[in-house]
Amino acid sequence: MPNSYKGILYAVITAVLWSVLAIVMKVSLTDLTPADITWFRFLLAFVILTLYYYFRKPQYLRILRRPPLILILATLCLAANYYGFIEGVNLTTPSIAQVFIQLGPVLLAVAGFIFFHERVVWRQIVGLVLVMAGLLVFYREQFNLILSGRVNFQAGILWIMMAAVTWAVYSVLLKIMVIKYPPMQLNLVIFGLPVLLYLPFVNFGHLAELDFIGWLILIFMGLNTLFAYGLLSLAMHYAEANKISVILILNPILTFMLMAIITYSGATWIQHEHYSLITLTGAIIVLAGAVLTIFKKTVRGKPRVS
Repeated sequence: MPNSYKGILYAVITAVLWSVLAIVMKVSLTDLTPADITWFRFLLAFVILTLYYYFRKPQYLRILRRPPLILILATLCLAANYYGFIEGVNLTTPSIAQVFIQLGPVLLAVAGFIFFHERVVWRQIVGLVLVMAGLLVFYREQFNLILSGRVNFQAGILWIMMAAVTWAVYSVLLKIMVIKYPPMQLNLVIFGLPVLLYLPFVNFGHLAELDFIGWLILIFMGLNTLFAYGLLSLAMHYAEANKISVILILNPILTFMLMAIITYSGATWIQHEHYSLITLTGAIIVLAGAVLTIFKKTVRGKPRVS
């Protein structure tokens, strides 16, 4: 498989994994604090990855002894992103969180053009504008709800915007690091350091009181961390930052699709979402913009990924 296709495939899988995360987080927050969940997600991902490299590539573990400063900075940014996003989900809703977290991929796309001098053509600029316009249409109901003042989500929105900015900085630093280091080796530090940072804030009593379903949800979030950020690191290695960002912007649409299924099923374990014809129109515009941004012109009847 060509490297460009690999990068896009890894980014798509990451978007799918993240699309489920906000929903699962909201459910888990009824029994756990944001710090509890964040700490366990990093812990499980770190333990699994460390055991894997201990038996398969023990030389990779050397990075834990003296990690590069830029990697430590990237890790601190990701640790802040994790907490900011889950605190935002806690104080708002999965839908509102997905609205404002998209500032991160947008900033990443801009960084790709400015810092990495990634080649861009007018078709891609039009595609990116379509993505932004489509998201505004798609989120019309959510923005109206916030601007009307009927709900008080200001604190949660600030947490999410902080998470978006720190994620963008993390991604830029990661893009620099993957040139020199294997992507998954970097995750040993990225997963490990936050385990120590969040340890003082964990309430182990909450974990002890979890039932079987609660533990399954928590383990899922830990595995989600391992695979989503592992695949994101690989995507950064193989594809351009601006294209990865467009793919990741699609993840909230997947979240809304899942919420639509949950709403249609009549489930009562999470707040339902409202969808209209305007919402669906916005989703179509976003998808069209993504296609314009990611794929090159047709050559001999076959689209090529740029």
